[in-house]
Amino acid sequence: MKIGLIRCLQTEDMCGTTLCLKAIKEHMGAFQDIQEEIELMNINTCGGCPGKKAITRAENMVKNGCDTIVLSSCITQGSPIGFPCPNKDRMPSVLRKRLRDDIRILTYSH
Repeated sequence: MKIGLIRCLQTEDMCGTTLCLKAIKEHMGAFQDIQEEIELMNINTCGGCPGKKAITRAENMVKNGCDTIVLSSCITQGSPIGFPCPNKDRMPSVLRKRLRDDIRILTYSH
C-alpha cells in the first residue's frame, strides 16, 4: 500500500502527525487490517477551508504512485480538538468521483 495522507491545515500547528504516523507504522486504526507493507509516499494539507485543494493534491499523489488516499482523523473526526471539517462528508465523495476506481480512500487514520 502506497499512501498519500491529507491532513487539516487548521490543525497543523496543534498536531505534528505523530498519531497518524504511529498508526501507519504499527498498523493501528484505519490500518489495522492491512496485511501488506505500508509506504507513506506523501503528506499534504487540504489547503485550508473549504478543502478544495485536497482534491487536486490527491490527484497529484495518485499521479506520483499512491494507491491509497487517507483523509486524516483531524479532517473527519476533528482530532485533536473535536472539531471535524464541515466538508468531511463531501471530500470523500468528490475524491471517489475524481480518482480511479482502484484507488482506496480511507476516511480516518487513527
